[in-house]
Amino acid sequence: MTKPGGAAVRVLIVDDDPMIRGALREVLESESDIEVIAEAGDAVEAVSLGELHLPTVAVLDVRMTGGGGLLVARELSRRSPDTRLMVFSAYDDAGARQELARAGVRSYLIKGVSNREIVETVRRLGAPGMQ
Repeated sequence: MTKPGGAAVRVLIVDDDPMIRGALREVLESESDIEVIAEAGDAVEAVSLGELHLPTVAVLDVRMTGGGGLLVARELSRRSPDTRLMVFSAYDDAGARQELARAGVRSYLIKGVSNREIVETVRRLGAPGMQ
């Protein structure tokens, strides 16, 4: 379901914790203008699904099996350059933030932020014309 006159923001959720993936899906899909198109539990699956579905926004965890969020960010930036990347992580490390930003991550949220902030960030990144 989308808002009148607009396409849904298509989201890929990447986190190795199925409870986090489920909670994010529930939060995002409660919005009429956001559609979760796929979920991945590791970096390899994330890159594959990102390349297959070409999401508008990918929500990435930093630490996961198969190479982590940095690998996913680098690969999706290369394979799906129109996908906007955001991190949703329990870890707040300035060095990791800088490296992720260089890999194409545009927003970094720490787990525990409000659902409203998550939704607003996805919407902002998914807005038409967002570069």
